[in-house]
Amino acid sequence: MKAEPSNNRRKAAAGHRDSPVTRAAVLNAALGIVDRDGVDGLSMRRLAEAVGRDPMVIYRHVPNKAAVLDGVAEVVFAELSVDAAASDWVAEMRRVAREFRRVALAHPRVVPLLVTRPLATPLGQRPAVVVRPLEDMLALLTRVGYTEVDALHIYRALFGFLYGHVLNELQEIVERPEETDDLLRLGLYRLSIGEFPLVRGLASALATYDGAVELERGLDILLAGLAATLPGPVPAAAPAPGDATLPGPDDAPATR
Repeated sequence: MKAEPSNNRRKAAAGHRDSPVTRAAVLNAALGIVDRDGVDGLSMRRLAEAVGRDPMVIYRHVPNKAAVLDGVAEVVFAELSVDAAASDWVAEMRRVAREFRRVALAHPRVVPLLVTRPLATPLGQRPAVVVRPLEDMLALLTRVGYTEVDALHIYRALFGFLYGHVLNELQEIVERPEETDDLLRLGLYRLSIGEFPLVRGLASALATYDGAVELERGLDILLAGLAATLPGPVPAAAPAPGDATLPGPDDAPATR
């Protein structure tokens, strides 16, 4: 009976060896390790074991761990798309934001890589899949009437907000889920009331944090602010429920 797990591992490894090793297979195996054990749990040895090959085979596809981490971010970014031909730019911004949050929550241990790995590489040297959302969003926004520079500002504002939002949402960790008292649930009792009276006073608000609602509220503020400060188009369609109606350049009241 004790030999069975070993036999199973050998069978799995043999199955891996029967299939070709590709860069995509290596990166997907790396993503699985990071999803399960975090970045610190990823090593070239563990990656080779997951793929069922000698580590030297892995090095033919990725030269080092840094390249693996870049590739993991690349795989996750590939799940995100922007419709450059969308008829309603506001609705598309919201859809992209919701999709980014979905991807981030599906791969929470990868989020730090999404935020930091591209920064280690000049824009022109990043994989095409990482640059594609930028290109498509610029195409969408310039097509509906924004200048290229203003479109870039909008892209930066949106993704800066999204990175911050998902990092905030993922750090909303509950210490004692079974507790009904909010101070105990969040571990805020550990903070001195003399030093942190405002944080402790927000225990109920912090305990009822809803990432989806916070995202929508943040988008309301962000998109309304962008529309008010940057000359551009009026939304092409009526906003969906929960969407803010954004002012356009021609929406100012007429003067007599």
